Amino acid sequence: MQLCWKLALMMLVLVCVTAQQHNYRRPTRVGVSCCKEVSKARIPASIKLMGYKHQNALSPCVDAVIFYTEKEKLCSDPKAPWIKNRLNGLKRIVD
Repeated sequence: MQLCWKLALMMLVLVCVTAQQHNYRRPTRVGVSCCKEVSKARIPASIKLMGYKHQNALSPCVDAVIFYTEKEKLCSDPKAPWIKNRLNGLKRIVD
């Protein structure tokens, strides 16, 4: 009789697990597009910047200020001394 109860309990657990998996949807894959390293080098004044965004460090991404030009993104160290001056007058880009 005890074997019968164990079998019934195992079947109940199996049914519950199967029902749970039916409703579970796997998340879609999202590619990571962020700054994984930064430069302390000053961006020349001749490069026209369109805007900027601050990126928080969340592995594999690092703490960075991302400057946007017409053609590319430049990853800069937010602790670099020239950053504040370069941010003046730039539009902050919000995702």
